[in-house]
Amino acid sequence: MSRIGKQPIPVPGGVKVEIHGTHIKVTGGNGTLERDIRPEIEISLNGSELVCTPKGTSKRVMAFWGMTRSLVNNMVLGVQKGFEKKLLVEGVGYRAKASGSTLTLNVGYSNPVEFVLPKDIAITVDKDNTITLTGMDKELVGMTAAQIRQIRKPEPYKGKGIRYIDEHIVRKVGKSGAAVAA
Repeated sequence: MSRIGKQPIPVPGGVKVEIHGTHIKVTGGNGTLERDIRPEIEISLNGSELVCTPKGTSKRVMAFWGMTRSLVNNMVLGVQKGFEKKLLVEGVGYRAKASGSTLTLNVGYSNPVEFVLPKDIAITVDKDNTITLTGMDKELVGMTAAQIRQIRKPEPYKGKGIRYIDEHIVRKVGKSGAAVAA
């Protein structure tokens, strides 16, 4: 029995849900999200709640049950409130600048790195080099943040690079040249 899958998904006012077989469409204040769900899971709208039910009892179907419930819940939350990820650019001379749908990063390479954002992602860059990504699709926001982080991962000695705002980098001790000389 899936502890997550059996919980109903509350549908707030202003959010409209359409279900056509295995296709679900959620419309709200931020826009519209659509997804095809697994045929092993059935979704029904009971009043102002969405209920997911499995069509079997195998381990695989139970895994899809909880995952499908989480994906649909993220769709409902996304069209209502949206999602946000924050990244921090750390390092001497490291800078980030946003213009339109392009993020320009100066992160220690010989040339600036241009990153083109997907169309549903909004970006802001603060003076302290904090990059804020916002959007209604949680999966797309997280994937875009991961791709930006991949441009220059934080290194373990000085912590230079692009990291999530709540990420802790375990620092290593560097070599001590004076103590080695004999």
